[in-house]
Amino acid sequence: MNQPLGHPVRQPQPKKRPPWMVGGVAVVTFVALLYIVEVFDQLTGHSLDSNGIRPLESDGLKGIIFAPLLHADWQHLGANTVPALVLGFLVSLAGLSRFVWATAIIWILGGLGTWLIGDLGAGPYETNHIGASGLIFGWLTFLLVFGFFIRSAMQITVGIVVLFIYGGILWGVLPGTFGVSWQGHLCGAVAGVVAAYLLSKPERQARHSRKTRQPRLTT
Repeated sequence: MNQPLGHPVRQPQPKKRPPWMVGGVAVVTFVALLYIVEVFDQLTGHSLDSNGIRPLESDGLKGIIFAPLLHADWQHLGANTVPALVLGFLVSLAGLSRFVWATAIIWILGGLGTWLIGDLGAGPYETNHIGASGLIFGWLTFLLVFGFFIRSAMQITVGIVVLFIYGGILWGVLPGTFGVSWQGHLCGAVAGVVAAYLLSKPERQARHSRKTRQPRLTT
C-alpha cells in the first residue's frame, strides 16, 4: 500500500498561558484558601486560631506552618486581602518558580524569626501570632530590593511604584499598636530581603562572570 509523500503533520503544541495569568491564578487561589480557612474557623468557634506562632514554645513551632493561613476575624482578613493580591501578583511577575521559592523562604524564615522574638516587648502577656501580614511584608521588601540585585530597570520601577503606594506600611515593623504583631512584620520584611538576595543569584553570578572575562587594559 502506498504511503502519502511529504512531511508528517505536526501536532499543534498546546498554547502556554502568559506568566501574568499563571501568577494571577496562583495568588487568587492562595487568597481564596485564606477565606476558606476563615469560614471553617468561624463555623468551629475559632478553633484554628490557637495554632499560631507561640514564641519559644516547642508546640508553638507548628504555627510557623499554619499562622499565615489564620486570621482573628473577617476584618483582619479583609485588611490583608488587597495587599496580598497586589504584592503577591507583582512578585509572581518575576516568574512562578521565584514566586514559590520567595514565598516559601519568607513563610519559613519569617515564621522562625517570629517564633524567636515574638514575645519581645510583650511584657507579661503570652502571644499567639497569626495572619498573612508577615508574608505581605516579605513580598513588599522583596519587590523593593529585587530589581537592584538583578539590575533590572523594570523590576526597579516596580519597586519604586510599590514603595510609593505601600511604603507607609513599613512603619509596621516598629512597636506600635497593642495586639499587632510588629515582630512578625519585621521578621517577614527581613526574610523578604534574604529571599531577594538568594533568588537573584543567577543574575549576580552572570554579572560577575562578565566582569571577570573583560580584558584589562594598561597604558
